[in-house]
Amino acid sequence: MFHSARIKLTVWYLIIIMAISFFFSTFIYFGATREFDRILRVEEFRTTHPNLGEKYIQRPVWDTDVLPPLPNSPDPALIQASRIRVIEGLAGINLIILALSALAGYFLAGRTLRPIKNMVDEQNRFITDASHELNTPLTSLKTSIEVNLRDKKLNLEKSKKVLLSNLEEVNNLQSLSEELIEITQYQKMNGNFVIKSVNIANIISAAAAKIKPQADKKQIKINSRVTKIDVSADERSLTELFTILLDNAVKYSPIKKDVDVQTVNADSKIKIIVKDRGIGIDKQDLPFIFDRFYRADKSRTKQQVAGYGLGLSIAKRIVDLHSGTITVESTKGKGTAFVVEIPKA
Repeated sequence: MFHSARIKLTVWYLIIIMAISFFFSTFIYFGATREFDRILRVEEFRTTHPNLGEKYIQRPVWDTDVLPPLPNSPDPALIQASRIRVIEGLAGINLIILALSALAGYFLAGRTLRPIKNMVDEQNRFITDASHELNTPLTSLKTSIEVNLRDKKLNLEKSKKVLLSNLEEVNNLQSLSEELIEITQYQKMNGNFVIKSVNIANIISAAAAKIKPQADKKQIKINSRVTKIDVSADERSLTELFTILLDNAVKYSPIKKDVDVQTVNADSKIKIIVKDRGIGIDKQDLPFIFDRFYRADKSRTKQQVAGYGLGLSIAKRIVDLHSGTITVESTKGKGTAFVVEIPKA
C-alpha cells in the first residue's frame, strides 16, 4: 500500500517540478531566440549604418519588433538552426532535471510517508497484540463454561468454584481493557495533561499508599528517602508512573524483601530510583521491557504473576511526555533498579 502511495506521490512531485521547469524553459527559449535574432540584426545593421546600430543594442529584447526593417535580412536557416540548438540544450537540461527530480521525489515521498507508515504499523501491532491478549481469557472462559455445562454431576459447590474461576478471568479482562484504554489516552493526552510544579515527595507518598495493601500481604516495607523537591510534571500521570514502578517492585520481590525509593539531585533535573531485591531481569530481556505486552522471563506465567506487560510501556510513555528518561539496571536473582530522570520546576 505504501509503496504504491510513494510512487503516486513521486509522480505528483515530478508533474509539479516539470511544469515549473517547462514554464521557465519556454520563457528562456523565446527570450534567447529573440535576443539572438536581435544581435544578428545589430551586427548586420552596423556594417551599413554604424551610427544607428547602437540603437539596436540599447533597446530591450521585447522591443525588437518595432525596429525598422533591415536592408539585408539574416539567413533564416541560420536562425532556425540556432533555435533548434537552444531547444536541444533546454531539452537536455529538462531530462537531467527529470532524472534528478525522480530520485529526489522518491526520496522525499519516502520521508513524507514514513511517519504515517510507522503510525499505521504501530496501530496494527497494537490491534494484533490486544486481540491476542484478549483472546486468552475469553478462550479460558468459554472452555470452562462449555465443560461444566456438559457435566451432568455439576452441583452447587462445584458451580461456585467455576463461577469464582470465571470471575477471576473477568477481572483479568477488565484489568486488560483498563490498561489498553490508559495507554491509548497517553498516546494522545488532549487537554488532560497539565504540567505544573508538584512536590516529588508527595507524589511518591501517594504512589506508595496505593501499593501498600499488596506490600503488606508480602510483608514488604517501602523505604522512602525522597527529598522534598518541586518538579515540572502532571500530578496524576506522575503518580501513575511511580505506582507502576512500585507495583512491579513488590510484584517481583520475594516475601519480606524491602523496596527502596530515593532521589538524587542532578543539576536541573532530579533522579528518582526505585530499587527492589527481587528476581531480576535477564540481560537479553532488558532492551525490550518497555515494549507493549512484553513480559521478561516467559516462564513466569500469568498464574504466577498477574499482568499483561503494559505497565512499563505506559511508564515509558509518561516519562517521555515529561521530557525525561527512564533506564533500568538489573542483576538476575539480586534485584532491579529503575532510574527516572525528570526536570525540576
